[in-house]
Amino acid sequence: QVQLVESGGGLVQAGGSLRLSCAASGGSFSSYAVGWFRQAPGKEREFVAAISWRGPNTVCADSVKGRFTMSRDNAKKAVYLQMNSLKPEDTAVYYCAADPFGNGSRRSTNEYDYWGQGTQVTVSS
Repeated sequence: QVQLVESGGGLVQAGGSLRLSCAASGGSFSSYAVGWFRQAPGKEREFVAAISWRGPNTVCADSVKGRFTMSRDNAKKAVYLQMNSLKPEDTAVYYCAADPFGNGSRRSTNEYDYWGQGTQVTVSS
């Protein structure tokens, strides 16, 4: 069983940056692919980015391409999401999730077995 805890969210002005962290404990996190997802009020949870078990190859949604970068440090059991040039439409609760069987390219929520509690990101205009 893997436990995931996100941190680093907050309130930022449009054009600003935030770095989200996802800390893992238990299980075999270092051998799992990991994804970031987000959910805005009234909307479905959507894929943001994913990384393979050892990195550095990542995939990301078109809406964040060129602005968000995902990375991981298996020695620290942590995954990061660097978010630059933030826009008001990036406002959402951001979740990290672990995928024990994928290769870091899967984008569907139901393919991820372990989820954190989320961290709020609010971008003001």
